[in-house]
Amino acid sequence: MASTVGYIVSSSCKHIIDDQHWLTSSYTQFAIPYFIYDIYAMFLCHWHKYRVKGHESAGTRTLRTVVRTYLHKEFLMVVHHLFMVLVCFPMSVLWRQGKGDFFLGCMLMAELSTPFVCLGKVLILYKQQHTLLHKVNGIIMLITFFCCRILLFPYMYWVYGHYAGLPLYRVPFSIPAEYNLGSAILMAPQVYWFGLICRGAFRVYRSQGAAKDQVLRNGHRPETQVLD
Repeated sequence: MASTVGYIVSSSCKHIIDDQHWLTSSYTQFAIPYFIYDIYAMFLCHWHKYRVKGHESAGTRTLRTVVRTYLHKEFLMVVHHLFMVLVCFPMSVLWRQGKGDFFLGCMLMAELSTPFVCLGKVLILYKQQHTLLHKVNGIIMLITFFCCRILLFPYMYWVYGHYAGLPLYRVPFSIPAEYNLGSAILMAPQVYWFGLICRGAFRVYRSQGAAKDQVLRNGHRPETQVLD
């Protein structure tokens, strides 16, 4: 939904600074409860994880212990959500003064990768890493995450440079420092998460390659023994 709204807004704003779209303010107010709920939902998942079969060894955990382990595990995600609620929302509603709906639409399109990230987690949960669906989803996830969450920031700088008649390398030096700081804060976790995704994909690829080699060795064991 967010990526659809983002596409509608960004494609409708011909002037990247002054054009406005009614979906911008409406969806921004709709998205804030989602971030708050998502923090709570992630905590519930973490809480019930230790109540299901297979986690009995964890023992009885107090609420304080569960909260501490939850924040340790999901610290970056919680900080990201709180930053969106406490910083980005007030800036979008109050500080922008109706300017830059195009860029906000671009930011919403970053959520295009989210369904594939979630599907990947579900497939891993059900031990489906060996399936074709997991492989195809992994490729799509890598592409959409890289394009919509990493390349997004250079693209927005390039669009502004085209609007202002500046080459890309001069844009960071021609806009207020707080814009660069905000972009860096938003981009940093995306780079970190993309690194985790690439590392996970490499780990799965390597394990599948090792398993295939083992099957081939086992299948030709009699011949190799004769040759030996």
